[in-house]
Amino acid sequence: MNKLTQNQRVQIVNCLIEGCSIRATVRMTGVCKKTVMRVLVEVGQVCEEYQDRTFRNLTCHRVQLDELWGFNYSKQKTVTPDIASRVEGAGDVWLWVAVDADTKLVPCWKLGDRNAGTAFDFVHDLADRLSNRIQLTTDGHRVYLTAVESAFGSDIDYAMLVKMYGLIRAKMRRATARRNAPVSA
Repeated sequence: MNKLTQNQRVQIVNCLIEGCSIRATVRMTGVCKKTVMRVLVEVGQVCEEYQDRTFRNLTCHRVQLDELWGFNYSKQKTVTPDIASRVEGAGDVWLWVAVDADTKLVPCWKLGDRNAGTAFDFVHDLADRLSNRIQLTTDGHRVYLTAVESAFGSDIDYAMLVKMYGLIRAKMRRATARRNAPVSA
């Protein structure tokens, strides 16, 4: 069995950090694709353990929460029973992320569905990492209401930021068009 040298591991990680694809990393390092993916998983596990251990008693003041959608293998609506049996976790996946608005530190994150259970786990994980009262801002996703109440109780300054699109924007465009219209003689 072949073992990677420390230099090969460093070279693989450097390529991935620089934004190279897995295939490009394979070409540049001469290591097979399966090995690059194994190194990527190992590095990810080490980083997750480090973050979980060290990101405790944080003194953040303003934290923003959001969710980002992605998919694994295929979008949820196109997952067939065959795909589901071959690819574990195929379909939609949501990345829940907390960001310190001042330092851009990410105290915690979670992969999961966009439901109340994942919100509950995510917000409780955030609460466990903080050492002081914070100002928390989320989007209008309703599952945050009960999750924040459960995790922080009344020891938080909480706001939902809901952006309004549509009619207001259309009225503004029409007003701008009228102001910029050429004057007829």
